[in-house]
Amino acid sequence: MTTNSLSRAERATLRALNTPEKIQRFLDEIAYNSEPTCLSPRRVLVERRAQCLEGALFGAAALRAHGHPPLVLDLEAVRDDDHVVALYRRYGCWGAVAKSNYSGIRFREPVYRTLRELAISYFEDYLNPEGEKTLRAYSRPVNLARFDRIHWMTAGDHLWDIPKYLFSIPHRPLLPPGFTRRRRFADPRLFAAGLVGHAPELPPRARATHA
Repeated sequence: MTTNSLSRAERATLRALNTPEKIQRFLDEIAYNSEPTCLSPRRVLVERRAQCLEGALFGAAALRAHGHPPLVLDLEAVRDDDHVVALYRRYGCWGAVAKSNYSGIRFREPVYRTLRELAISYFEDYLNPEGEKTLRAYSRPVNLARFDRIHWMTAGDHLWDIPKYLFSIPHRPLLPPGFTRRRRFADPRLFAAGLVGHAPELPPRARATHA
C-alpha cells in the first residue's frame, strides 16, 4: 500500500507538508486527542485531532508521501506512558516529528548520528504528572509498511495491532544501571515549561500512550 490509497484531496494535503517542519506545524496546530483511540492518518485528517501514537502514524504517512520510509520509534518509560515518534533522516543524521501534550518531547532536528542519541535527547523533558523523569528505553525503528495489510494509513477502525506490536518488541536501555535506583525529578521551571499548551487528559487507565 502507498499514498495512492488516499483520496486526491488527502494526497494533496500530504504533498503540501513537504518538510518535517511543516508536518510538525500541522501536528502542533490540530487538537490533542485525550480519548483512548488509535486513529489512522486518514481519520486524523478528517477529525483534526491526535495523541502521540496517532501523531507518529500521521507523521510517518506524510514522510512516506515524500519518499521517506514510514518509520516510528517507541520510547519506553516507568510510571508513565510510552511515547512514539516518526523518524526521518537528513545529512546522514536522525530527526523526529511527534504529537505530544508536553512541549519538550515533540520535534527533533536531524542532528543525531544514532538512534540512541535521538532517544536520549528526550530524557530531560520526558516527565510524568509528578514531574518525574521517566524515560528508560527505546525500540528499534519499526517500518510501518509491515502493517500495510491492515491499511494503517486509511483504516476506519482503530489500529490496536500497532501499539501491541510496539510494546512487545525488545527495547534497549538508555541509562546506566545504577542511575535508576532512585527517582529523579525535573526542576519546577522545566516542568512548567513542558506544560505550555497542555490539554486536559483522561485518567491514566484510560490512556493508551504518553501525552
